[in-house]
Amino acid sequence: MLKNKDKDIELMQEALKEAEIAYSHQEVPIGAVVVYQNKIIARVHNRKEELQDPTAHAEILALQEAARYLGSWHLEDLDLYVTLEPCPMCAYAMLQARIKRLIFGTPDPKAGAAGSIINIVQDKRFNHQIEVVSGVLEEECRLILQRFFQERR
Repeated sequence: MLKNKDKDIELMQEALKEAEIAYSHQEVPIGAVVVYQNKIIARVHNRKEELQDPTAHAEILALQEAARYLGSWHLEDLDLYVTLEPCPMCAYAMLQARIKRLIFGTPDPKAGAAGSIINIVQDKRFNHQIEVVSGVLEEECRLILQRFFQERR
């Protein structure tokens, strides 16, 4: 059985594979996977450009796919792995879904809502808080984003 840290690394590698797919489609390379009962039930990446939808962030798409899989918007027992710290929209959607754990790779100093700028997911004023693990494969998650934006400058 994998230890939590080893499991988190393995699952973040899966999220990074999704980020690579986004990268290859000229999308901002952010990937996410959702885990339920030790099984990946959703694997997605950013699709804003493809769908021309400002809400098509990897996290939102992951929550939608997980809800379809479970047949419920109540996602209490899920872990969401994402390569970049969620923005406020995604962080609040996670609260609404009541996910159990958020595991992210690299912080987002410009829009991070899980501790960098604000901490929506652990704000005690809301009726739910999410356990957060940050910095899993941080370097790899940061580098794919840097490479993407350097190529576009």
